Amino acid sequence: MPALLAFLVTLALTPLMRRLALRTGMLDHPETRKIHRQPTPLLGGLAIYVGAMTGLLAVAGGDPKFPLRAITLGATLLVVVGLLDDAGRLHHQIKLFAGMPAAAALLLIAGVRLDLLTALPRGGHALDTALTLLWVVGITAAFSILDHMDGLCAGTAALTAAGYAVLAILNGQPEIAAMAAVIAGAALGFLIWNFHPASIFMGDAGAMLLGFLVASVGLLVAPPANGPLHATLVRALVLLMPAFDTLLVSVSRLRRGLLPFAAPGTDHTAHRLVAAGLSQRAAVVTLYGVSVAGTLLAVASDRATAGTAEVLAASVACAVALGIAALERRGSGSSVGRSTQ
Repeated sequence: MPALLAFLVTLALTPLMRRLALRTGMLDHPETRKIHRQPTPLLGGLAIYVGAMTGLLAVAGGDPKFPLRAITLGATLLVVVGLLDDAGRLHHQIKLFAGMPAAAALLLIAGVRLDLLTALPRGGHALDTALTLLWVVGITAAFSILDHMDGLCAGTAALTAAGYAVLAILNGQPEIAAMAAVIAGAALGFLIWNFHPASIFMGDAGAMLLGFLVASVGLLVAPPANGPLHATLVRALVLLMPAFDTLLVSVSRLRRGLLPFAAPGTDHTAHRLVAAGLSQRAAVVTLYGVSVAGTLLAVASDRATAGTAEVLAASVACAVALGIAALERRGSGSSVGRSTQ
């Protein structure tokens, strides 16, 4: 079973990557805005990469319809960029403005794209290209900044991928369901070592990798819907938790005159939950619940008519806006996390 293979490979490789990181000095050192007290290894992303690629290779086999080459190239590119960033050898904005768009372009070249506006008489193809770039870059960036508390990014990636696996199964896409399960398996294999208190971090290499893989499988899931808008809404609902956190951080930082992806801080949802009195584990598990809720909403939307799905999506959007407003009124949290994002 490819998902089990990905889980076991990642589980076995992670402690080896920890030893390698300790020997090579690839460590996340304590700072005033970080909670961990000891230098912590940063090569967990490599274990996730090997586990995920092993599982995806088993899923794809020789099927020419499966975009394995584009996914593998994009994932490899982001892991390399992430490792350079983790090592302090690359300006952090290069990953956002060069690495992520390049990985998205590889998917586009392979024909993997949103088909939301293709039917428009003029400019539909170009607009879909732009939306696909925004989808891949946005989700990859969202997971990149989500790696700010032990277990949060890996657990969210596993739950989100599992959500796409459910949708794919419901809609007769066993190969895509297997791909999503592989991503979930690799993330869970790492999570065992990364849940609080973490013995290893995935670094930007792992966070961007998981974001890219989730974005890719989200594009490949094609729920039978009454039009492309319905299908896009279903896909987006699975991403409720990372989308909420990214919007919260963006709104909070823009209100303070800061750039959302360039100004680090402890203003994420998890930070605010800890500042409100939850433990780190409780905050992370609470946000796992939001991910599960997103999948349940996506399944309900998938089974509903287009009109009902649009009403559901609008209701979720209103709830997200109210949640962001409520958290902003409480303040931006305290220095409880280890994030540099």
